[in-house]
Amino acid sequence: MPVDETTQSLETQGTEGARLAFISLGCPKNTVDSERMLGKLAMAGHHIVGDAADADVVVVNTCGFIEPARLESLGVLRELVRLKSEGRLKAVVAAGCLAERDKEKLFEQVPGLDQVIGVHGREEIGAAVGLSLERVRAAGRKRKRVELVDEQRMLFRPAPVKAQEDTARLRATPRHYAYLKISEGCDRLCTFCAIPQMRGKHVSKPIEEVLREARELAADGVRELLVVAQDTTWYGLDLYGKPRLADLLRELRGVEGIEWIRLHYLYPAHVTDELVGVLAEGGKILPYLDMPLQHINDRVLKRMNRKTTRAATEEILGRLRDAIPGLVFRSTFLVGFPGETEAEFNELCEWVAAARIERLGVFPYSFEETTPSSRLDGHLDEPTKLARRDRLMEVQQGVAFAHALGQVGQRIPVIVDGPDAEMPGWILARSVADAPEIDPVVRVKARVNSKALQTGTFAEVEVTAADGYDLVARPIPAGRK
Repeated sequence: MPVDETTQSLETQGTEGARLAFISLGCPKNTVDSERMLGKLAMAGHHIVGDAADADVVVVNTCGFIEPARLESLGVLRELVRLKSEGRLKAVVAAGCLAERDKEKLFEQVPGLDQVIGVHGREEIGAAVGLSLERVRAAGRKRKRVELVDEQRMLFRPAPVKAQEDTARLRATPRHYAYLKISEGCDRLCTFCAIPQMRGKHVSKPIEEVLREARELAADGVRELLVVAQDTTWYGLDLYGKPRLADLLRELRGVEGIEWIRLHYLYPAHVTDELVGVLAEGGKILPYLDMPLQHINDRVLKRMNRKTTRAATEEILGRLRDAIPGLVFRSTFLVGFPGETEAEFNELCEWVAAARIERLGVFPYSFEETTPSSRLDGHLDEPTKLARRDRLMEVQQGVAFAHALGQVGQRIPVIVDGPDAEMPGWILARSVADAPEIDPVVRVKARVNSKALQTGTFAEVEVTAADGYDLVARPIPAGRK
């Protein structure tokens, strides 16, 4: 449905008194989209509430990456529609990747769903909510159910030729850290991945726009930026004809108020000497790199269309380790890929142990019928895939535990996330080695009202013990610093 004056008026029509809850599922890139949509809805006059039970309308920003994520999204939508059928909600809106992937099929999968808005239609979330409320009001006036025609119930747009801006966000993260999305989409075409189908081709934001967003976040109290994209090392190729991540990082270091810059989703290509040099300079850029490798065996990598090899990966990782003292490396691996042999899996396990991958996520291959890998031979059964996931995590556990033990007795900088809700008298913090939500934590024994350990502040602590993946620490008194 094209945006016309009628649609635009619906963005604010009936918003007085309308309470809206927002549920964001999936990855940090989705979180940024959710925050942008929340900002637009708040500026349109909606009253944002934290609980669906208190809302008139609930928007779900769905994830459609793999089957478990889709099932979670569908489960949330169906539960909300059930609440609507009981008269506890007025409308349910589905947005995001699953909406983009399944489109009109979502109405069959979730009967009673009011609106579906795709990834590239997020700027029209106000219109989608307005249409849902208009439908409810029309039904009330006529005292019968009023159905909108299909084109009014779906808002889809083609993938943009330039990245959408992410300013004016209503953030879902704590005040002291935020995700900074520098590009959208992906050109890699890995055979197991449906992201290009949902998110489109890679489009970078201009450096000036990224800096504007970073300054806005800093002004809002952000101290730690988590740089994200589908592929951060590809940044700038489409706009400038060459990778520009190194240039962007140089500029981000100058943003006043930002103290930590953490890099996620690097691809093992386009890691230029210039980028390594900038990373090695340290400062605000943390010695922490998140680079999903997916596998290490050459034959499996070729079937994945990763366009890299074990030797190339080892060369890149070696360069980074040599240049960046204390580098903590996070990666993601996919096990049970079609045709993966026991020997190839064992090669991966041995490599993870030898390469000292300190932080790791392991996922069993998920069959996705729209991806090229679904047509490969040699699909493995679920028990085999799950067993391989568990075995690789056991291997990495030894690496992670050894890394944690190596920190005992050290003084380390941390950023304070807040009191530990489960352990009174303890503060939850993170070191440079720990991204929020996906990595371990540092538990600091201290008074909750300690001025030196307020949420969002930086502190130096002494590590006294390792508790599995996590660290236990105590604050360093001012006189001992």
